[in-house]
Amino acid sequence: MTATGTGTFAADASAGTSSALADLSSDEVVTKAYSTDLTLPSGGTLVLVTLDNGRDHRRPNTLGPRSLLALEAALLAAKARAATGEIAALAITGKPFILAAGADLSQVGSIPDRATAKQLAQLGHRVFSLLHDFGVPTFVFINGLALGGGLEVALNADYRTIDAAVSAIALPEVSLGIIPGWGGSTLLPNLIGIEQALTVIIENPLRQRTLDAVTAHRLGIADALLPSATFLESSVRWADDVVTGRTTVTRPNVPGRLERLAKWDAAIGIARKRLESRIGTVPQAPYRALDLLKGAKKATDAAGIAAGFAAEDEALADLIAGDQFAASIYAFDLTQKRARKPAGAPDPALSRPVGKVGVIGAGLMAAQLALLFARRLRVPVVITDLDQERVDKGLGYVRGEVAKLLAKGRISPDESNRLTASVTGTVAIADFADCDWVIEAVFEELGVKQTVFASVEPHLAPEAVLATNTSSLSVEQIGAKLAHPERLVGFHFFNPVAVLPLVEVVHAPATDEQTLSTAMVVAQKLKKNAVIVQDAPGFVVNRILAKVLGEAMHAVDTGTPFPVVDHALDPFGLPMSPFELLDLVGLRVGAHVLDTHHAAFPDRFFDSANLHALAERGTLLTKDSDGRATGFDKGAVALVAKSVPKGATALTGEQILERVQTGLADEIHRMLEDKVVSAPEDVDLCLILGAGYPFQAGGITPYLDRVGASQRAFGDTFHQPPIEGVGDR
Repeated sequence: MTATGTGTFAADASAGTSSALADLSSDEVVTKAYSTDLTLPSGGTLVLVTLDNGRDHRRPNTLGPRSLLALEAALLAAKARAATGEIAALAITGKPFILAAGADLSQVGSIPDRATAKQLAQLGHRVFSLLHDFGVPTFVFINGLALGGGLEVALNADYRTIDAAVSAIALPEVSLGIIPGWGGSTLLPNLIGIEQALTVIIENPLRQRTLDAVTAHRLGIADALLPSATFLESSVRWADDVVTGRTTVTRPNVPGRLERLAKWDAAIGIARKRLESRIGTVPQAPYRALDLLKGAKKATDAAGIAAGFAAEDEALADLIAGDQFAASIYAFDLTQKRARKPAGAPDPALSRPVGKVGVIGAGLMAAQLALLFARRLRVPVVITDLDQERVDKGLGYVRGEVAKLLAKGRISPDESNRLTASVTGTVAIADFADCDWVIEAVFEELGVKQTVFASVEPHLAPEAVLATNTSSLSVEQIGAKLAHPERLVGFHFFNPVAVLPLVEVVHAPATDEQTLSTAMVVAQKLKKNAVIVQDAPGFVVNRILAKVLGEAMHAVDTGTPFPVVDHALDPFGLPMSPFELLDLVGLRVGAHVLDTHHAAFPDRFFDSANLHALAERGTLLTKDSDGRATGFDKGAVALVAKSVPKGATALTGEQILERVQTGLADEIHRMLEDKVVSAPEDVDLCLILGAGYPFQAGGITPYLDRVGASQRAFGDTFHQPPIEGVGDR
C-alpha cells in the first residue's frame, strides 16, 4: 500500500454553530482530522482520516465542538470526492492506541443553557450522520480506546474493524448522568440486539465495566478482529475485500422480526425492574436510556433512525442542563484529578522503603490485607494471631482466594505460586523483627490495639512504620503507650478490601512526615486512593454513616415504623437503605460505631440500646434465597416496639429526611471547621470511593446545597456557586 497524499488538517470552520458553542470551545484541545490517500490492493483510493489532538497517550482524543467541525470538514471534502468517483472508500482511525474518549467533558460541563446543550447533541449527529450515505463504503478502524462518542463514531459507519489488543470499549454515559446521544442509544440495539445493548449501555457503566476487543467482536460491535502487529495494513486489506465484494459481512446478532415483536419490550421491562431494585428511581440517566432503547425498536429505516436521533437530542439536552449531570461531572473530576493529587500529601521522597509487611490478626479483614499487600507490593507478608489455629485459618483464606484468582484466569500459575509462598504465618511476634510496615486488623477495642502495638514495637527497627486499620478509634490514643508514636499512622481500609478503592490515611498529632509520606506511597502502590484525614472520631466516612444510622435507630426507638424509616432517605439515591447498611456492616459493629460517636459528641449523635439488643438477637432483616432483603424480621420489630416510650410520637418520612439532611450538613460543616479534611471535595471523595455514594449526587455536599440543608444548618453553602444544572435558561 502507498500513501498518495500528505497529512493535511481539515480546517475547523465555525459555520453552522451558535456563538455559545463557539465561546464554549475557545480553549478546547482540538482533535484534528488528518486526511491521507491510501491505494487499495485493488487499485482504488481509500481516504484515511486520522484523529489526533497532538498530545501523548495521557491526553486521549476528545470531541468538543471544534473537533467535531474539523472532522466534518474532512468528511465533507472526502464525500465530494466520492461523488465524482475519485475514491472507493473512507475510513477513520485514531492516533496510536486511541480512537477517541468521547465528548470533551471539560467543554460539556461548561454549557450555559439547555439550548446550547441541544445544539451540541445535534452537531454530533450532523457530523456522524455523514457516514450513513457517503456514496462509498465507510469504515472505522478501532485501533485503541473507544469510549462514548469515540465508539459512536464507529457505530455510525458502515463497517468496523478492531485491533485485537484493544481493552477499553464502552458507552459509559449513564454513569456520568447522561446518555449515549450521538447515535449509540438508537444504533447499538439494532446492531447487537436489545439484551446485549442493555448490558453495554446500562449495566456495564453502572458496574464500571468495559469491553475488550474479543468481546466487542463477539457481540457484533466490530465486524473483523485483526492482529495488532499489522492492524492498519490488515484493516485496509479487509476494507478492500468488502469494497470489491470478496468479503460479505454477516451480522447474526442484528434483531429480527420475532425479537422486535416479542422480546424487545419484555427485556426493557425486566431491565427497569432490576434498576429499580438495585439503584432506586432517583438517578435519571439510566431510565432515559431505557426509554431511548425502547424507542429504538422502530429505527429500522432512515425515518426511524432520524426519530431516534431526535429523541437522543432532547434527552441529552435535558440531562446536560440538569442537576445530576453537574454533580456527576464534579464527582468525575474528583475521582480523576483530586484523587490522584491528594490534598496535604507530603513529598514522596520522604517515604521509607517497605521490603516486608507484618499483619497483626488473621481474621477476614487481616487476611484480605495480607493478600492485597503480597499482590500489589510484591513483598513477603507475615501474619500472626493468638494461636496457630487462627493463623492457619487466615492462611487458608489467602490460599483459597489465590486459587479463585487462578481459576478465573486473573493470575498466572507462576503468580499463584509466588503469592502462596509470599504469605506466611507465625505465633511468635519476634518474627516481625525485619518488617518495615506493620498493620493491625484486630478487634475494634482501644485496649486490644494498644496491647498488640506495645508487644510488637520492641522487636522492630526504629524506622519501621506502624499502621492501624481502626475505623473510628483515636489513633493518638492507640499510640499512647508507644515509645515512638511518631511512626504510627491510621490506614483505614473499607470492606471488601479488594473492591472499594478508598484508604483514609489518618494523620495523628504525633505522626511525622516520613511516616505520613510512606503511608501515601504505600496506598498508591496498593492501587488505592488515599485521602488524608485528621485524627477525629469516625474520621470521615464512619462519622457520616454514624449520623445516618443514629438518626434511623432513634426514629424506630421512638416509635416510627421500620419501613417508614427505611424509605425516608430514598431521595438521597444511596446504594442501600439505612437498615440494609446496618445488616451489611454487622449489628454489633453498627452499635459500636454509634456508641463511639455518642461518647464523643453526645449532643449530636444517638446511641441505641435497642441496636445492642438486636445485635444479641442477631437478625434484623428477612432475606430471599439470593440474600436480598425482603422485609423486617417480626421478632426484631417486636423487640424494638416493647421499648418505645409511652407518649412517643412517630416521625413522618419527610421529617426524618429533613432531620438527616440538616444534621449531615451541620456535621460536615463542623468537620471542615475542625479541619478534619481540607475541603468539601475530600468529604465527597471519601463517600464516593468508600461508601458508594452516587455520582449523580456528587457525593453529598452538592446535594445538601441543592435541597437547602446547608442554608438551614449554617446559613451558607459548601460550594459557591452551588453545583447545579443550568435548567432551561
